[in-house]
Amino acid sequence: MAGTQPLASSAAATWLKRLWWLALATTLVLWAYLWWDPELVPDLAVIQYAPYPGYLVPVTLLALAMMWLGGRWLWLGWMPVLVVLGPVMGWCHGSPDEGSGHLRVMTYNIKSFLLPGVPGGYQKLAMEFVEADADIVMMQDAVTFAAIQSSHPDLYKLMVGDRQVQVFDQYAIVSRYPLKDCRPGVMPNKAGNFFQCQTTVHGQALSLITVHFTTPRDGLNATRFEGLNGLMAWKSNMSRRIYQSGYLAELVRKSGRPCIVAGDLNAPEHSRIVQALLHTGLRDAFSSAAWGWGYTHGHSLIRDVPFLRIDHILVSEDMGVERAWVGGMEASQHRPVVADLFMRRH
Repeated sequence: MAGTQPLASSAAATWLKRLWWLALATTLVLWAYLWWDPELVPDLAVIQYAPYPGYLVPVTLLALAMMWLGGRWLWLGWMPVLVVLGPVMGWCHGSPDEGSGHLRVMTYNIKSFLLPGVPGGYQKLAMEFVEADADIVMMQDAVTFAAIQSSHPDLYKLMVGDRQVQVFDQYAIVSRYPLKDCRPGVMPNKAGNFFQCQTTVHGQALSLITVHFTTPRDGLNATRFEGLNGLMAWKSNMSRRIYQSGYLAELVRKSGRPCIVAGDLNAPEHSRIVQALLHTGLRDAFSSAAWGWGYTHGHSLIRDVPFLRIDHILVSEDMGVERAWVGGMEASQHRPVVADLFMRRH
């Protein structure tokens, strides 16, 4: 019996090492796929929206088991974990720009229609506005935002102050700078809409566009509950969002002026949806200047655990980014994104 223990230990060590190699290879392939073109294989694009704890837990348990081997495996075992924590989960390590002419912008999907059901929801929303103290706030799912003025006048005044307010459909733009030429944008084929305004910041004209792309929820749920039969719904959903981003990207290309596109894009930065906009010369404010994951959504699905960065502030090359961060989780199913920007002088 005593002679079988080393054999058992040797076999266990061999299997652990094989699992480690499999985990490392899988996480590296996942990294390459997510950062190259997640929509390249439409059926697999759903993994962009998978809760990251599902990736992190198994590789962490494996790393703990690898510590039993000792030696170099004490640190080698954690390599798959680092791959997941870093590129797979979308860790950002930006480099802030330096400049002058401060402008603070916030984008926020406030889910206004859900606020009555959130204990202290209006107060929590107001606190996000106060803490951010943004010069320009661009909101989505803000259908009932204007109604707060009559239902909660003190909180509305706290949020808006002396800023100008422009509202269209589900969108609202609140600005310390004068807004003009505000108009809705309607995409062809009833694909969706957006809202745009013009303003002048430190003597320079600036276009503001706030948008809310189609939610992937229906496609994800169809895939989740119907398996292969639901993939058609998912692919149709994804195609719609790609069309929306392509249409908006063409609008940005033709604008010819400094531009901020902000909103709930319902897609991670490396998706084809967001990349279509970035290929116009826009850049993501958070990944440009912030450190961290910057997750804005998911905490309503897994309590207090956001795992998706689908809300973005995109800025043109005419603008610098000093810093960016995300706000709290209590008022809405989305966290706001806030960025300190400045206008580059020409």
